[in-house]
Amino acid sequence: MTRLSVEMLAADAPEPITSAGHAQLGIAVLAGIAVIVLLITKSKLHAFLALTIGSLALGAIAGAPLDKVLTSFSTGLGTTVAGVGVLIALGAILGKMLADSGGADQIVDTILAKAGGRSMPWAMVLIASVIGLPLFFEVGIVLLIPVVLMVAKRGNYSLMRIGIPALAGLSVMHGLVPPHPGPLVAIDAVKADLGVTLALGVLVAIPTVIIAGPLFSRYAARWVDVPAPDRMIPQRASEDLEKRPGFGATLFTVLLPVILMLAKALVDIVIDDPENLVQRVFDVIGAPMIALLASVLVGIFTLLRPAGFSKERISPLVEKSLGPIAGILLIVGAGGGFKQTLIDTGVGQMVLDISKDWSIPALLLAWLIAVAIRLATGSATVATVSAAGLVAPLAADMSTTHAALLVLAIGAGSLFFSHVNDAGFWMVKEYFGLSVGQNIKTWSVMETIISVVAGGIVLLLSLVI
Repeated sequence: MTRLSVEMLAADAPEPITSAGHAQLGIAVLAGIAVIVLLITKSKLHAFLALTIGSLALGAIAGAPLDKVLTSFSTGLGTTVAGVGVLIALGAILGKMLADSGGADQIVDTILAKAGGRSMPWAMVLIASVIGLPLFFEVGIVLLIPVVLMVAKRGNYSLMRIGIPALAGLSVMHGLVPPHPGPLVAIDAVKADLGVTLALGVLVAIPTVIIAGPLFSRYAARWVDVPAPDRMIPQRASEDLEKRPGFGATLFTVLLPVILMLAKALVDIVIDDPENLVQRVFDVIGAPMIALLASVLVGIFTLLRPAGFSKERISPLVEKSLGPIAGILLIVGAGGGFKQTLIDTGVGQMVLDISKDWSIPALLLAWLIAVAIRLATGSATVATVSAAGLVAPLAADMSTTHAALLVLAIGAGSLFFSHVNDAGFWMVKEYFGLSVGQNIKTWSVMETIISVVAGGIVLLLSLVI
């Protein structure tokens, strides 16, 4: 296996807003995270306020000018909300439409009729993996969470027994399998073969998602036994509803964003010409916001109209759907602000400097660098993109299969131990109604299992292929 010191790797690190030494930066990172955790767990402060205060504490201890810390936090918050805020809002509207029309009931009743008992976690991981293949993680969550919560509630299942397999399916697809943006960027950076990476990614993903999903959910359900939060569960359609949309129409509406985004990914792969008219059209209709918006508009005719909704009832429905997500938007945004503060204070460069003297197997090195950046910044995509840039020279003398495995090692490392600086951490916590400690024992441990298992499988495959 190829070996190379990090000294030979190249990186385009962001300009830090402070020239603090490594020791001071390390203390600042630990202190910032500690402030957030203590404010939430001990002082019972709202997570939005805790993340804001923790970001300021991080910058102050790192010795950064306060005005630049505020700029970093605001930039991160704005970028995060811009990236996922509209998606969360559209997902909430679609979820409300599914609930009030009876479409969600139709999906849940059909799933419960076809699968039950021990097979339900396996059904959830399969559904999540298929839906999550072309979707951003955040989009997959907003589409799947209502179904997960209702299946758990109405089927009398443990929330963790149902929720963990669904989250595992989404997360594994996000980190390991193209056409997700992280793996695609890594493939381009190391000049790996897309088809080989996709095939090996699926090979690694299958055992990984089984272990981290249905199998781990047994233990997660014992460690954290909580009911599905009523505030996030769309209420069952009124019993006096004369009719509800059919299963086929409802499933089509839910899968429409998946179809559009998958079509965009396939067109990008097949045509690969930004000036081509067909590709430009699919780049628009396959964008997450447009795809979800299309699903909402189609839902008016496939969900609301068949259920007997008049035009006058649509606007109030949309208004009611947006109220419950206000807190989630602020928390997710503040998590993005904390992440950006970490990046701008020079934490990424610190990780690179500390690891200069390492000399270890290439795939393990790629995994460790991705893990370090993931822990420091909280972003799986940032970890993937940054690590791919760092280790790209390693692929120069690699075979086609080992270059693909290098991409997968980076993707596996990028999923390691999601915690308070990850926007996904807060989305899962709020949607499932968990405390910080409960979320760490379930979601964070699940992410770590995915990272370690996938990384281990990649290393094993490198020995035999």
